Amino acid sequence: MMTLYSGTTDPYSHRCRIVLFEKGMDFQVIDVDLANKPEDLAVINPHNTVPVLVERDLVLEQANIINEYIDERFPHPQLMPADPVMRARARLFLHNFEEQLFDHIKDLESDNQKAADKARNTIRDNLTQIVPLFSKQEYILGDDFSMLDVAIAPLLWRLGHYGIELPKQAAPLLKYAERIFSRPAYIEAMTPSEKAMRK
Repeated sequence: MMTLYSGTTDPYSHRCRIVLFEKGMDFQVIDVDLANKPEDLAVINPHNTVPVLVERDLVLEQANIINEYIDERFPHPQLMPADPVMRARARLFLHNFEEQLFDHIKDLESDNQKAADKARNTIRDNLTQIVPLFSKQEYILGDDFSMLDVAIAPLLWRLGHYGIELPKQAAPLLKYAERIFSRPAYIEAMTPSEKAMRK
């Protein structure tokens, strides 16, 4: 059985939980308090970070690597595109999400107000750039829910929590976010701490 060591408020762990619940498979989630990590986490993962997936003698870290492994190991429903060209495009999108959106989260969570404000503006501007996608299609890659939707969902859920306000023209993106948030697997994947982030 797969075991996921997952931060209760960590957006990267949130991604992995979404994938596990979308697959509807047998797994165990061990909730990790990021302020008080268990000692065995550092033994399993020398970087002492979450998420960490353990399956028999396999130990994986980094959300995107974990999620691609789960997707290949349990192919239904498939979350990465089957076509090699589309899969390469999806990986490029995932890479861009890390650089343009998620890399700024550490600044949002820091005590440096100037860095946090800059991060808020950068994330707001980068999200606003992808709004046109949703005037024509249901999800990022078209009509099917995919790994890209999984990747961005935890950030969209936390917009208010992080103090990020999107402009009026971002309405299609917010409608898209509500579509994801209403998925049964998304709802099941949330921790009580994450649910409390949105009143």
